[in-house]
Amino acid sequence: MKSSAFAYERPKDISSVLVLLAEQGNQAKILAGGQSLGPMLNMRLVEPDVIIDITSIAELKLVEVENRHLILGSCVTHADIEDGRVPDVTKGAMREVASGIAYRAVRNRGTIGGSLTNADPSADWVSSLAALGAETVIKGPKGTRTLPAESYVSGALEAALHAGEMLAAIRVPKCSADANWGYYKVCRKTGEYAHAIGAVLLDRSRDVFRAVIGATESQPLTLTDARPWFRGSYELSKFDIRAADAALEAAGMSDGLDRKIHLVALERAVRKALNS
Repeated sequence: MKSSAFAYERPKDISSVLVLLAEQGNQAKILAGGQSLGPMLNMRLVEPDVIIDITSIAELKLVEVENRHLILGSCVTHADIEDGRVPDVTKGAMREVASGIAYRAVRNRGTIGGSLTNADPSADWVSSLAALGAETVIKGPKGTRTLPAESYVSGALEAALHAGEMLAAIRVPKCSADANWGYYKVCRKTGEYAHAIGAVLLDRSRDVFRAVIGATESQPLTLTDARPWFRGSYELSKFDIRAADAALEAAGMSDGLDRKIHLVALERAVRKALNS
């Protein structure tokens, strides 16, 4: 199949993108890496009047380290992170996640912001950035606002963007030297989207303990304080799989086998964190 006809715009700055979004409304789609949008266009799952290509905007490719955060422009690619062109402030966590995304050809062009905005619940960044405590920087006609990564994905293929807004950057907190990180995903074969994802971050020096069960049917199940799944403690060795199971069931995952697969993913992520 081929896409339907559309106009093509390649603005040079964010303000020009916002003008185009204001003019075109829901008839416009933003193109970053195109690894999700391209196939959707060709299969005519989306038929926009205008494609806004943001890949030439320098600000969206900037990488900056602040006192407590790494700031990534939304057009930073998975390969940029995998290959170390982005400073490592997460003890290798982000490089590990990036290297496991799809295939190298996809990682060369796919972007962190594009993945988040596509909002597929099974995508790696959706769950891992929630576990790392990242936040999104959104720009729109009313200025700039921020949202926690776990709130940016509001549902399956739904990003929490208001009319005329775009994702400009992601802010990732620096991990302490003694932080423990674990990430595990269940896939039928290499390169596919995950069937289940587990992620956990224990950073005692920052008083941070987060756990995520991802690749659900909607938002990942995120505990910003994971102690209820660890018998009220900050000890990874006290993981309580029954508490996590009850939380999944309460969140609407009624199928016992499906819960089991997700719990195994989290359990293995915890095991990796214990050994990190």
